[in-house]
Amino acid sequence: MKFSGCVRFMVGAWALIAFAIAGSAGRAQAAPLESLEIITAAGVVPFSVEVMRTDQERERGLMFRKELPEGRGMLFDFRPEQSVSMWMKNTLIPLDMIFIQGDGRILRIAENTEVQSEKIIPSGGPVRGVLEVIAGTAKKLGIKPGDRVAHPLFDSHG
Repeated sequence: MKFSGCVRFMVGAWALIAFAIAGSAGRAQAAPLESLEIITAAGVVPFSVEVMRTDQERERGLMFRKELPEGRGMLFDFRPEQSVSMWMKNTLIPLDMIFIQGDGRILRIAENTEVQSEKIIPSGGPVRGVLEVIAGTAKKLGIKPGDRVAHPLFDSHG
């Protein structure tokens, strides 16, 4: 009797652990935040960004997240500079995608992208990074192609 009680306890404990692991795997986890600034005609706009550096991180991006606060974003590192294509598959938040060249200059902005879409969104040329922010941010803050992005990912001497 004592042994079967112990076995039942262990099975129950393992079930709780498995449930906790499965639950956390389904949630989108945030990466540590880094500072990024966009220098616009109107002034400097600060952001706190998560940086996606690995293939796995870039593949997941903002998928399944239900919110992205103003002033926050996700920066995708595409080392080396290259033409890239993005999409919104499994992305629940409308976004502005800001395509950034290696020298930190904004090449292109795809505004108010369609949620959960597999439509391809091209960079329009070689870029080093893509910054995703909540839809409407670029227009609201006057962010335009040619503006400069300051972050260690970009060469400020360009």
